[in-house]
Amino acid sequence: MKTKEQIVTFIQKQRVAFIASVDEDGFPNMKAMFVPRKIEGDCFYFSTNTSSMRSRQFMENPKASIYFFNKGRFRYESIMLTGTMEVLQDAEIKKEIWQTGDTMYYKEGVTDPDYCVLKFTAVKGRHYCDLKSESFNIADLL
Repeated sequence: MKTKEQIVTFIQKQRVAFIASVDEDGFPNMKAMFVPRKIEGDCFYFSTNTSSMRSRQFMENPKASIYFFNKGRFRYESIMLTGTMEVLQDAEIKKEIWQTGDTMYYKEGVTDPDYCVLKFTAVKGRHYCDLKSESFNIADLL
C-alpha cells in the first residue's frame, strides 16, 4: 500500500487533476483542472470560479471524487480519491493559495467575488499500478 507521502508526491508531480461532482439528476460530472494548490492532511485545495457549474453542484451535493494519473512509456499509474467538496469564500485561504497569474482569470484580484476555493476532504481512495488495484481508507494513512 502507498503511504500518504507517496500519494502526495505522486499528485504533486501531475499537471492535471480530474474532479467529479454530482449533478441535479444524480449523474457524475467530470472536469479537468489544475492540480491542488495546497495539500494538508486529508484536504486538497483548488481554485475556481464561484459562478461555475461545478461550484453550484458542490454546494447542492458535496459528494466528490478527484483523480490523477501518469501514463509513462511502460507504466500507467493512477490514484482516485473520494470524499466531500466545500466551496470556500474565506479571505485567508483565498490569499494563501492565490498565485500571481490568477488575475488572468479573476480581474479584481484575490478579492474578486468570482474567485473561490474548493476544499476536498478525502475519505477513501484507490491506487492502480502495474496491473494491480488497491483500495484504502485515508484514516489508515494518516
